[in-house]
Amino acid sequence: MGRPPIVLRLFVAVAVGLLGLAVTPVAMGAPAAAGQAYVALGDSYTASPLTGPLAGPPPGCLRSTNNYPHLVAEATGDRLTDVSCSGAQTKDFAAPQAVQGGENPPQYDALGAGTQLVTVGIGGNDIGFSEIVQACVSPTPFGTPCRDRYTQGPHDELSARIDDLGDRLDDVLDEVHRRAPGARVLLVGYPSVLPAEGPGCYPVVPYTPGDVEYLRGVLSHLNEEIADAASDGDATYVDTATPTVGHDVCALPGERWIEGLVPTAPAAPVHPNALGSAALSRAVLATLGVPAPA
Repeated sequence: MGRPPIVLRLFVAVAVGLLGLAVTPVAMGAPAAAGQAYVALGDSYTASPLTGPLAGPPPGCLRSTNNYPHLVAEATGDRLTDVSCSGAQTKDFAAPQAVQGGENPPQYDALGAGTQLVTVGIGGNDIGFSEIVQACVSPTPFGTPCRDRYTQGPHDELSARIDDLGDRLDDVLDEVHRRAPGARVLLVGYPSVLPAEGPGCYPVVPYTPGDVEYLRGVLSHLNEEIADAASDGDATYVDTATPTVGHDVCALPGERWIEGLVPTAPAAPVHPNALGSAALSRAVLATLGVPAPA
């Protein structure tokens, strides 16, 4: 595919960037006497790496004080316990996740009978997000090398992975409700990473026009699966795709909320920057019926 090694070096650079960030004490929102008990579970799209100071150990989770759980808690006054961690899969909710600088405890352990609000953002790593980002880079703007890689006849490997994810999300919601039976549960979808229409922006984001169309469908399928799981699992789906249309990896700096393979604002590659984190927080607050800060 030509250029995946460049992408791999970008991810290494992100990890090295940890050395330049200050690790703050775990800032868990409002004082203990205020608000409801809010637990945030999730992967890097929840953790929002490199968008602000680190929010507690282990450092390899790259959990930011500027991620949407922290912004939501600031707006609501809720008492936040944020255990999101970059690289997390659904399996890491039930078992420790080894990361740089230690282990993130099982995310389910943060839940309890007193938990009143839970946000869950998970699934991208289960279907191989980092692998897809790297494998779909093309040295030329022609053809559909990404789609060709993942499809063979009628079988679409990424579609099958997403279908399999549905059962895991069902299990996640069952366990969240078991451990936090009185909590309101929000299942948060993924934002509009790619333009909602058109050929993309090769070579700035080196995916061919045909593969941009294919990957748009993959992301749409993923969000549909998440929404279906929420509907079936006594949870509320948070649509973050619609409010982020036009602010994808191809938007101009300042209008871009999801950074590309080479970020122009502090963020991990192909992840929300600070503007994106704020947009995700507004989507969560709107779902909760809470006005976003001016």
